Amino acid sequence: MKSRLIAACFALGFAGAVVWAQVTGDVIGVHDLSRASGSPVSGPLGGSCLYCHAPHSGVGGATPLWNQKLSTQIYTPYSSTTDPDKGVGQLPIGTESLLCLSCHDGSVAPGQTVAYGKVAMSGSLKAADNFGNNLLGSHPTSMVLPLKDSPDLAASIVSQGKTADPTGAIKLVKGNVECSSCHTPHEQAIDTISQNFLRRDSSSGQMCLACHDPNRVMTGQVNQIAQWSTSAHALASNTATASVSNSIGTYKTVAQNACISCHAVHNAPGQARTLRGANEQDCISCHAGGTNITPAIPNVFAEFSKVGHPFPSGNNQHDAAEGVLLNQNRHSTCVDCHNAHSSNQVVTFTPAPSIRGSQNGIAGINASDGVSVLTPAVNQYENCLRCHGASTGKVTNPIYGYLPVRVVSAGDPLNLIPQFALSAMSSHPVTHDSNSALSQPSLLGAMLKLDGVTPGRSMGTRILCTDCHNSDDNRESGGSGPNGPHGSKFTHVLERRYETSQAAAPGQLITNLFPSPDLSAAGPYALCGKCHSLSQIMTNSSFSGHSLHIGAGFSCSTCHTAHGMGASSGAISGERLVNFDANVVASAGTGPISYSRATNSCALTCHTHTHAGAAGTTGATRKTVVKVGK
Repeated sequence: MKSRLIAACFALGFAGAVVWAQVTGDVIGVHDLSRASGSPVSGPLGGSCLYCHAPHSGVGGATPLWNQKLSTQIYTPYSSTTDPDKGVGQLPIGTESLLCLSCHDGSVAPGQTVAYGKVAMSGSLKAADNFGNNLLGSHPTSMVLPLKDSPDLAASIVSQGKTADPTGAIKLVKGNVECSSCHTPHEQAIDTISQNFLRRDSSSGQMCLACHDPNRVMTGQVNQIAQWSTSAHALASNTATASVSNSIGTYKTVAQNACISCHAVHNAPGQARTLRGANEQDCISCHAGGTNITPAIPNVFAEFSKVGHPFPSGNNQHDAAEGVLLNQNRHSTCVDCHNAHSSNQVVTFTPAPSIRGSQNGIAGINASDGVSVLTPAVNQYENCLRCHGASTGKVTNPIYGYLPVRVVSAGDPLNLIPQFALSAMSSHPVTHDSNSALSQPSLLGAMLKLDGVTPGRSMGTRILCTDCHNSDDNRESGGSGPNGPHGSKFTHVLERRYETSQAAAPGQLITNLFPSPDLSAAGPYALCGKCHSLSQIMTNSSFSGHSLHIGAGFSCSTCHTAHGMGASSGAISGERLVNFDANVVASAGTGPISYSRATNSCALTCHTHTHAGAAGTTGATRKTVVKVGK
């Protein structure tokens, strides 16, 4: 009898212009408010249809004989800087989404009928099903027509007015997206796992992919979800723990949750782009340890609690539409370095300079000019140059430790492009192969792992930024933590200990000497010892004073710049990264601080000792000549 009543109501109610899915049985689920069990809200009317439809009356206009009073709220629609379409403030009468909101915005209680007046109801709507009038965190509906095309949309959306759903279940409504594009109010369990009145099985992102196409190419435009189908998030078999699975979706695995692992379609906390958390907070559910997924993955957020890259704060918020070159807005959210739609798990550690799979699909800056955008970046350093290149507004944050001031500088000490440039007299081989004809007798054949003994990746002709700037317990170097410069217990997010000599004033006594040096992996030269044989350096084969200076406790940074010579100088020739720290050394008193490999000498005052340059020259104070080996 009940099924026949339902069928009769719908036959009458749906005779108008709006067509809903046909009811095939008693499958309405929690939308059947005539039952005291099963639904959080119930009432005395005998027919389940009657709470929404009135056979011979109802709300006027182009509605399916609607019986629930409509909301009069003014809505704040979804909006984001990356969305070409905008919702409308007040949904017009007849908009199917407005019918749903007559219960789901919380302003009109269920049972406020047109035909029967106010019906006494028991129970209340769940908080998760109450969207309020703020729709900023919900998927947009009733967008401004005509819909605007974009690379991540299925081509048929704009060109044909239909979705790419092969089953035909996901449809545009009058050429627009409405609640009923994805939901059917009459069948709760078409998707047997996510029983949310979905029009089809939505595991593995199938509903989202009805409208969003990761394989589409539009000339001159970037598809932000490109390569999704082969990405780590689309393929991850990690189980979503049942007790907390709502934080990353309703399905069994991360791959099955797919898009909803990161996006919440309704009431999303990270409102723009309906993220489950704004910016880096969206990644916490899985990448901060805990039990959300099994097996657990490395705890990246534990690294940020050390000396880590800076999250956005009040004056440097991230926005997905911001420029790739981060001028005046330096921050580092997860998505500044990782593209969640295309990143891959790093299984093997590929040689430099290629970008690692975890950063696949991310944008970068061309090192040749410091401005041109590369989408995607091909080399790892190109992504780093978003912040560490020609961008303006960079600041030196004390949390990262002491920053040497080099005698020869190109102006901006935080711009690494000139320091690594091919034109530099010497530099570490990051953006190009070594351009020096000088041999490096201390260079190892393979980088040493964190224990300072075990060989790691072969040296090759290039190094990565992350060979020096990395988590202090990273997996590539033999630790158990995540790879990458997320955070480190060492200053400047360095993988290993690297001390920098400091003095009260240039030329004065160095206040932090490390005499009788510890050359082990725990010592002050550990980072340099990753690639250079410290015992070989102590033989003075490349510089006759190495053993003397290191034995006295001077750090490498007193004489050597870590990145490269950012400019040329007549006083300092610059081979082998020799570029003194002007905070530590001073002039010898007879001229500028100088270094000449041609004459195998330097002229400067350091630790109150004056090195007077080539043999026969005089200094202002104590004279010491230290010759440089060829």
